[in-house]
Amino acid sequence: MKCFLGIVVALAAVAYAREIPAYEDEYLESMTAYGYLTRFGIPEAERIRKLEEEMLKSPDRIAGGTASALGEIPYQAGLLSEITGLSGNGICGGSLLNNLRVLTAAHCWWDGQNQAWRFTVVLGSITLFSGGTRVQSTSVVVHPNWNPRTIANDVAIINLPAPVTLSATISPIALPTTNENFAGETAVASGFGMRGEESITTAQFKSHVSLSIITNLVCRLSFPFNVQNSNICTSGAGGMSTCRGDSGGPLAVTRNNQRILVGVTSFGSAAGCTRGFPLPCTSTLSVSFGGSLLYSLLDSPPPHYPFYQRTPTPLRLSSLYQISYYYPRD
Repeated sequence: MKCFLGIVVALAAVAYAREIPAYEDEYLESMTAYGYLTRFGIPEAERIRKLEEEMLKSPDRIAGGTASALGEIPYQAGLLSEITGLSGNGICGGSLLNNLRVLTAAHCWWDGQNQAWRFTVVLGSITLFSGGTRVQSTSVVVHPNWNPRTIANDVAIINLPAPVTLSATISPIALPTTNENFAGETAVASGFGMRGEESITTAQFKSHVSLSIITNLVCRLSFPFNVQNSNICTSGAGGMSTCRGDSGGPLAVTRNNQRILVGVTSFGSAAGCTRGFPLPCTSTLSVSFGGSLLYSLLDSPPPHYPFYQRTPTPLRLSSLYQISYYYPRD
């Protein structure tokens, strides 16, 4: 699965403690999560919808890519977002943590400009717009320090209304239990996004790719202001990477024949997903919601509405944040 994403993937561990200066909107849109849902999420979802329709009509017309067999990535979730004030769906990926919760990127829910209000979570399917188990989210908890400008803490938890039935094609992925350095290891990234920047005729099945994890020091050579200690990066050598539509999806390593989620696809180079740039993800080891939120959320029931959601004051991404209640729409 080749990649791009002016904002796509990564499991990041935060690098520079300093903040990025107040750049103009052109920079924000090319190197941050700002406006992801309208720039990539909605157009990519519409492209995938049309390709899936073509596959149903003439499957032999679609070529290329590395498709995942049904059940090969059983923890992969596809996400279709409904966005306040906009028509059409946005697209992202996610990881099933247990039968009630899915982990994704915060910019899939709020990108600094657009606010989603509900996800349709697709499990146990190699297509996004048909098949599998489809569940609408009841609430979403975004990291309290999520910052679309610096792309720091790019993680969110999706709560499901009822436990999903686990099977060979729907199965959660484990989280790491030790503070390990995964540099030098091979990880698997997966998603429903593009397999190349020009892959208009590529079969739109769920796909995956093996990537080498690199140190954040090397990763910062390409992203000096964005890679933080809470990121984990993979090499983009050979033009292999995640691409548009893969945001929020899993980066996993294998331990004792068990897949372990080490990162969440976060962002990439605006130059394109096949240009050899590293892929930063948000590290599941380094990012916590006050203590060890990932684990605490897994051990507690889903929060009731209203839940806290960080939203920006109007107009500019560099403006101050305020805490406000976010209620779901009926």
